[in-house]
Amino acid sequence: MENNNNTTNHDDDAKRSSNSTRSEVVVVMNKATYIPLLVTNFVFLFVGSLSSSLLSKYYFIHNGKSIWVSTWVQCAGFPLLLIPIFLPYYLFNTTTRKPFTRFTPNLLFLSLLIGLLLGLNNLLFSYGNSFLPVSTSALLLSSQLAFTLVLSVLIVKQKITFSNLNCVVLLVTSSVLLALSSSHDKSESTTRSQYFAGFFCTVGAGLLFALYLPVMERVYRKVYCYAMVMEMQLVMELAATALATAGMAGKGGFEDMVTESRGGPVEGFDKGTTAYWLTVGFNVVTWQLCFMGTAGMVFLTSSLTGGICMTALMTMNVIGGVVVYGDEFGGSKAVSAVLSVWGFCSYVYGMLNVDQSV
Repeated sequence: MENNNNTTNHDDDAKRSSNSTRSEVVVVMNKATYIPLLVTNFVFLFVGSLSSSLLSKYYFIHNGKSIWVSTWVQCAGFPLLLIPIFLPYYLFNTTTRKPFTRFTPNLLFLSLLIGLLLGLNNLLFSYGNSFLPVSTSALLLSSQLAFTLVLSVLIVKQKITFSNLNCVVLLVTSSVLLALSSSHDKSESTTRSQYFAGFFCTVGAGLLFALYLPVMERVYRKVYCYAMVMEMQLVMELAATALATAGMAGKGGFEDMVTESRGGPVEGFDKGTTAYWLTVGFNVVTWQLCFMGTAGMVFLTSSLTGGICMTALMTMNVIGGVVVYGDEFGGSKAVSAVLSVWGFCSYVYGMLNVDQSV
């Protein structure tokens, strides 16, 4: 009995030590780098989300046809993550932590598993984006916030408030309104079946990403610093790239890249070889910015806050699609956008009231 008590006390001490270490790291970050890091990650999310959405649509508009190429570029830029992982330690000497320290086999397994989930999400997004206007796709993806709230309650015990529920109701109403009234805005080359396949694939992508956010928040509770977040992101993107590369090899995606890059009115990218590779290259970079920003926001705040920021940016994607590509923006889509913004604002208002009461 005494040995069992000693073991229990030792385990409690270890847990307190782990929590203390975690708290000390957070305190240091709050004092020195929290706000700049938070702003930087939001900028990454803003630029990456808007640019990747428009560039992905640009690829399909100008005769790019490969779903797998569009999927592959979303994760193939993972080597860019080596910059925030290795430069602070080896070049700038701003940290004493060596890269991949405390990166346990359990974290490696979780990162690989979540990376495969992310790869499937990328495929669904690419399929939906190939058949839907940017504005419709963006508004559909905004429904992921409703899924994020529900899954956050189940996975990370997110507290439900009136502002949360109000936000969910408004966003679900927005998505239902869009589903019932927006099928007429499909392009002439898109069949009705393709449109609805794209519609439901986009909803599926939103659901998977909503699962990804609270799962990552739960995993990040075992992470001690922002550098570890980037290390996990590198492994996840590597797994997603492996899945996309297998699809590229099996479905002729690499051959499609060669054919499309040659240009031509029928099979090639109609803007020419240079424009094709620039589109692919900038897609790779902007998608990495988007995922880096998302991971950083979840680590620094919460999965729900990260989802809310993404939902707020969806409105910018809608406006971008209307301005850049001339997507229709009729009454139903305008009402849907207003409901999305209203839901976001109600959540922010509720959060501000909580902060003031504290």
